[in-house]
Amino acid sequence: MRAALCVLAASLCALISTARAEDLQTYTLTLKGHRFAPAELLVPAGKPFYLLVVNQDDTPDEFEMSAPPLEKVIQPGAEGRLRVRPLAPGRFVFFDDFHPDAARGVIVAE
Repeated sequence: MRAALCVLAASLCALISTARAEDLQTYTLTLKGHRFAPAELLVPAGKPFYLLVVNQDDTPDEFEMSAPPLEKVIQPGAEGRLRVRPLAPGRFVFFDDFHPDAARGVIVAE
């Protein structure tokens, strides 16, 4: 009986954490002409979220942040999904390391 309750409890915890992951807000950034759109993304502070980066260029592009450290290369015509931990209020610069002068933006957490 005790073993069965442990299995049931573990199963419920797995279901709850899966549901929470699915409930996270997803924000989309598009790379086109080696520029991010939108260049400024507003997110709620203190809440984790997903970032979907869509590469509409014909070359690989990269989403990169220094703080918090995040990095993902996205192939031409593909998309990449990143889970972003809760951010403190503030501005968080992101860029494409392959095209740092053109592809830049900021996530604003408030």
